[in-house]
Amino acid sequence: MDAVLDDPAILAGFRRCWGHTALGQGRPSLPMASFVRLMWLKDTTGWGYERLMAQVSDSLQLRRFCRIPVVEEVPDESTVRKLVRRLGPEVIDEATRAVITKAIAERGFRPRALRADSTVAQSDIRYPTDVGLCADAVRVLAKAARTLSAAIPDVTKHVVNRSRSVQKRVRAIGRSLRKRTGQAKAAVQTLTEEAAARVAVSVRESATLLAQAKASTMTAEGASEKARAKAITKLEDWIALSSRVVDQVRMRFAGEKIADRLVSLFDPDARPVRRGKLSAPNEFGYVVQLAEVTSSTKPGTPALLLPPKLVAGSTHENALLPATAAEIGALGIKLREASFDAGFGRVATEKELPGLERIFISGSATNQGSTRTRRRLAKFRVGSEGRISHFKREYHGGRSRLRGDRGARIWESWAVLAYDIDTVARM
Repeated sequence: MDAVLDDPAILAGFRRCWGHTALGQGRPSLPMASFVRLMWLKDTTGWGYERLMAQVSDSLQLRRFCRIPVVEEVPDESTVRKLVRRLGPEVIDEATRAVITKAIAERGFRPRALRADSTVAQSDIRYPTDVGLCADAVRVLAKAARTLSAAIPDVTKHVVNRSRSVQKRVRAIGRSLRKRTGQAKAAVQTLTEEAAARVAVSVRESATLLAQAKASTMTAEGASEKARAKAITKLEDWIALSSRVVDQVRMRFAGEKIADRLVSLFDPDARPVRRGKLSAPNEFGYVVQLAEVTSSTKPGTPALLLPPKLVAGSTHENALLPATAAEIGALGIKLREASFDAGFGRVATEKELPGLERIFISGSATNQGSTRTRRRLAKFRVGSEGRISHFKREYHGGRSRLRGDRGARIWESWAVLAYDIDTVARM
């Protein structure tokens, strides 16, 4: 593992993130060689940032692996956590490509076959309900208003925290649903509309407060202009999201179709994902396409994952395939066969992956080749299900702990990089 991570090409993208003229300025950071090792350790163990740094601090072996001398203190967990967001998914995907290139050039890895499938990276949110979103909205509006009032003391409008009133209706809805009578549906609608009405009042109060804040030129003692601007921007964002909650409740009971449904105030990029599984018909988050290249279609053959492609909400399988095909072209990989799930369309798939000898789509009557060949490729495709399960279980790619579209991309990209490093180290 240490030998793989010593490759300078893996750190090349990280090196370009900093201008040489700014290396001596700002908050002290940590060497990127240590940072990559820390993140690999985090993805393979599932530790949080605080526990990660505590474990590394107490272990001579982990200190040596992470290149942190015994006489030095380990970096603060906030340093690592903030670097993850700052670097973004692009640098991590570049490191993943470097790992694949290293496997081809030095480990005798010869990509021949491709299999791809999509899965759900759940967002780190609770199950969404309309009344739950209303409860969140009144709370965050009141909190953002207090922050803004503290930064700009001459504003006079106050935003009442209506959390108790909305929570009262949340509990009443729970009691109504337990009755299991015909009147329960009407009672739930009435209580939900009452909660949404309270959100609407908080939105109007917040809008008035925001107008006063923008018209004011005063700043509280000890508060910077940056803090003032941040408080104004934050309240604007909460007003926009809370207004969407009110509109969704109105549209739901009016029988109107809700496009681009908001499922969380704290992860506004997450969307519902409809699945055909009885155990989890609906999930909330992002669809991730995981494509792996292998040297053969035999069981147990080592496979490397390409940088993941992600989109919020339900999407067709072929929607992410062009980005996957672009990755194959950028790496200069020449494939012979490819195997896909039944959700992929024959015409669209062949358009994105021209020149292959054979494309197998599960359940398709147009698959070519002998019975033995079709059976071999069918078994090869089924292996992608096990790969996804292993990826989620061992590298924690099934639920993104970073919120937002960019956060989910970062989380999945680190998981793929850790998986590929492990695989190349065993070659």
